[in-house]
Amino acid sequence: MPITTFKATAHLQEGVVVKVRSRDFEFIIDEPKSLGGTDTGMNPVEAVLGALGACQSIVARVYAKKFNIRLDDFWVEVEGDLDLDGFFKKSDVRPGYSDIRYNFHIKTDAPKEQVEEFVQFLEQTCPVGDTIANHVNLKLNGIIIEN
Repeated sequence: MPITTFKATAHLQEGVVVKVRSRDFEFIIDEPKSLGGTDTGMNPVEAVLGALGACQSIVARVYAKKFNIRLDDFWVEVEGDLDLDGFFKKSDVRPGYSDIRYNFHIKTDAPKEQVEEFVQFLEQTCPVGDTIANHVNLKLNGIIIEN
């Protein structure tokens, strides 16, 4: 398959509220009041965790039949550790997550060995997990000054 390019725009609104759009969809990103926001949406780092869990869930749904696993229910709990001193430039720690952990909750009648093989495949196949775990080329493409 050829490379597919996905696109999104993030448009700053009032305060730190950001309207994110991709294709015909949009959602709001904000910060909690404790971090200067109005708490009208999850913040960017929470969205990253949600995107990871959502991606893992979609991979599970798409590939369950290949592994002969009936998913009666599936959900992912995701948590990450982030030192805010990095963002606020109070120390030399990185501003991003240092650790991300997740638990898969799988309701199925499949045997444990089969589920473990399936989970290993999920971890290797999820594009968001791969993006977080491995180096990705991130570069500013341009600066457009509008009057």
